[in-house]
Amino acid sequence: MQVRIRRGDTLWYYSQLFYIPVQLIIDSNPSSQEKSLQIGQDIMIPGFDIEQYTIKEDDTPWKLARKRNLDVDALLLLNQNINPTTLQVGNEILLPKRISGRVVSAKTSYTYARLQEDLQNLRDSYPFIRVNRIGKSVLEKDLFEIKIGNGEKKVHFNGSFHANEWITSAILMQFLNDYLLSLVNSAAIRGVLTLPIYNDVTISFVPMVNPDGVDLVLDGPPPALEEELIAINDGSTDFTGWKANINGVDLNNQYPAKWEIEKERKEPKSPAPRDFPGYKPLSEPEAVSMAKLSRERLFDRALALHTQGQEFYWGYEGLEPQESTFLAEDFERVSGYRSVQYVDSYAGYKDWFIKEFQKAGFTIELGKGINPLPLSQFNQIYENMLGIFLVSVFRWY
Repeated sequence: MQVRIRRGDTLWYYSQLFYIPVQLIIDSNPSSQEKSLQIGQDIMIPGFDIEQYTIKEDDTPWKLARKRNLDVDALLLLNQNINPTTLQVGNEILLPKRISGRVVSAKTSYTYARLQEDLQNLRDSYPFIRVNRIGKSVLEKDLFEIKIGNGEKKVHFNGSFHANEWITSAILMQFLNDYLLSLVNSAAIRGVLTLPIYNDVTISFVPMVNPDGVDLVLDGPPPALEEELIAINDGSTDFTGWKANINGVDLNNQYPAKWEIEKERKEPKSPAPRDFPGYKPLSEPEAVSMAKLSRERLFDRALALHTQGQEFYWGYEGLEPQESTFLAEDFERVSGYRSVQYVDSYAGYKDWFIKEFQKAGFTIELGKGINPLPLSQFNQIYENMLGIFLVSVFRWY
């Protein structure tokens, strides 16, 4: 919600007026400094929309404000050209409307277009988030990172390395929305207050690493590539089992962490719907972008969401730090998922992250069944994963 500065207004005053933590207002207006605020300057207030309202009989600004649990000055701020004592039935005014529900529509077939729409809704509602373009896919789709928080501790989550595991993007986006909603309302998630986390931890989300592949699974091949992709798909027009990127390379077999072993033992030796690790490590732009992001951000923890199995993997060649053991114990306790330290699989993002940084890295296998998992599992997956999300950003050993 955008408001216009009046004489004597401050960001701190807006914080008190709308019951929004002042740091969120400051971060929503990065180019505005408290000492340099000027009359007539536009300021963003997170967690609110503006509603157009037609005055009815017996309405007064004071009654309208009370119904919204706000001070009347919140209404006057939005209607600076209106005299509240002369309002008449039929007059149009603007009312601040607190956002009380999700603006993300996650429980659906989660395409790249849906991601873009949800990101715009989140930016409009919570302007303190930072949305960065970290690279492009093969088909030139932007790869997005969302950053939240001001802390020195850094936790990263990603989803949809594998195309037919697109439900992981939806799960990430719903958690992101719930986290933001709790911040502006100074609320708790499962008893955990999130504002202290915001000040102590910077959280990074890359919700869709493989947008070309996700759209291929959900919408079918682009006309210009249809013949080529059908050929890679063994002549089938059914792409629901496709895991790779649009080049037929498995992005989670692309990292220089025993990549040579995976290259030799994986059956596909050329582009395929799944399991082909490429002709060399980090050959694909999506994998390169994730490696570059990780080197630049130097995350303390990284969690890659996959499906399926209701288990998680957290070791690589004994290079994982001691805190990985503690996190694994807590993850197992809060989710019911099975903890697996080592698995006979290499060249994944988690493997490379542990090898490269000796930090805690996890592959979380959500749900159970045949990929792509049905949306009927969404709520249960989210509830199981919510504890892992919270432990990841809240527990430090």
